Amino acid sequence: METLFIATSAALLLGIAAGYLFNRLGAAKRIKSAEELSRRILDEARKEAAAQKKEILLHGRDEVLEYQRQAELETKELEREVKAKEKKLNEQLEKFEERKENHIQKEHEFLAAEKELTRKERRIEEKDELLKQKIKEQEKKLQEISGLTTEEAKNMLMSEIEDKARHESAKMVRLIETEAKETADRKAKEIIANAVQRYAGDYVGEQTVTAVSLPSEEMKGRIIGREGRNIRALEAATGVDLIIDDTPETVILSAYSPLRRQVAKMALEKLIQDGRIHPARIEDIVKKCEQELDVQIREVGEQATFDAGVHGIHPDIVRLLGQLKYRTSFSQNVLQHSLEVASLCGMMAAELGQDIKRAKRAGLLHDLGKAVDHEVEGPHAVIGADIAKKYNESKEIIHAIAAHHEDVPPTSVLAVLVQAADSLSGARPGARKELLENYVKRLEDLENIADSFDGVAKAYAIQAGREVRVMVNSDSVDDDTTYLLCKDIADKIERNLTYPGQIRVTVIRERRAVGYAK
Repeated sequence: METLFIATSAALLLGIAAGYLFNRLGAAKRIKSAEELSRRILDEARKEAAAQKKEILLHGRDEVLEYQRQAELETKELEREVKAKEKKLNEQLEKFEERKENHIQKEHEFLAAEKELTRKERRIEEKDELLKQKIKEQEKKLQEISGLTTEEAKNMLMSEIEDKARHESAKMVRLIETEAKETADRKAKEIIANAVQRYAGDYVGEQTVTAVSLPSEEMKGRIIGREGRNIRALEAATGVDLIIDDTPETVILSAYSPLRRQVAKMALEKLIQDGRIHPARIEDIVKKCEQELDVQIREVGEQATFDAGVHGIHPDIVRLLGQLKYRTSFSQNVLQHSLEVASLCGMMAAELGQDIKRAKRAGLLHDLGKAVDHEVEGPHAVIGADIAKKYNESKEIIHAIAAHHEDVPPTSVLAVLVQAADSLSGARPGARKELLENYVKRLEDLENIADSFDGVAKAYAIQAGREVRVMVNSDSVDDDTTYLLCKDIADKIERNLTYPGQIRVTVIRERRAVGYAK
């Protein structure tokens, strides 16, 4: 029994030992499998991490390249703007230097002339003194020779002069009568032309914006472009400000130059129609539109000269006439206005027996300066006269252009005819947009402002509000005070009234003496 127990215990111990060994072998095998699995997982994780890292690096490199390209484009745009501003500044500096040199040269000439005048005055004083001395000597000798006193000789001389003056005055009267008959016809024509010229006046108003319609609101975003690239490129290429606000399906183009606005309008319409809007395409379209507009301007100018019946005009002037198509004055097209003035000048010249062709030519060219007055300083009449002189127009035409707004006084019938036709074309019903009530109110305000000053007897607004003439009392206002009064009235008009163009203030003082023979 004891042997059996020992044998059983031994067998049990062997079984336990065998089970323990078997479990240890199984655990080692499982540990090995787990280690191999973990190694495979780590390898796959490393490969996947390397692939993701490579992908991230490639994506980051693409973004960096894109940012670099955008930065280069923006840098080029900034360089272009800086170069344009630098060029404009250099041109202004050159003009300033040229004006400065001209001023210095004129100053030297003035000093030289002043020195020469001083020398001449000194010589004249010396000669005057010598002459007085010789006259005294001659008077003394004459008294000795004639035996007459100075008073007796003077009376005798005055008697002879009086007789001679009577004969000369009779001749002068006959000569004046003859000249009056010869000039009566010309004076009558001037009076008629002046009467027509006082019929009405004109005003000047400028439009500086143009509206472009869009097919949809989405197009505004495409015009602006990514980070504003497209709108900046369009503004830089055309020199026009694009205003994109809450106005539905509309973009506003703002610039003082009507030609730049027209180029921008044409370019924007073509870009909208084409659909491809990006900086390179914008520059290409703008260049093409500038070329197309130049051709259109020349054709319009040639057609205007043909319609007016005016020939032999310089090609550059013809081009400037074409530019007037894109200029307005109180909604009146300036080119159409110029054609009307040419026609009116021709009709009035025919009635007065003047040269019809010359009158039409002056009328057609009278507003030539408005084609470039946004680029050149000064009144458009003076600018137009300078252009006409540059291209060898006749002196009468140049004077008529310069005098049609009285920047220089009109001295010919042709100049007054252009004034009258210009006023009639601007004042006819429907030519310009201004309510009659506003027009009458402005005239009344002009007269009331002038009447508010002390010493003013009466004030009249004439030339349809372009001029106010002020009559003053000669007893309370002297000649020097009239200049101060004129300046004060002009200053008050500038402060209190809103008006287009400019208003001329003329203060008149006169003294009359009236007597009666009984």
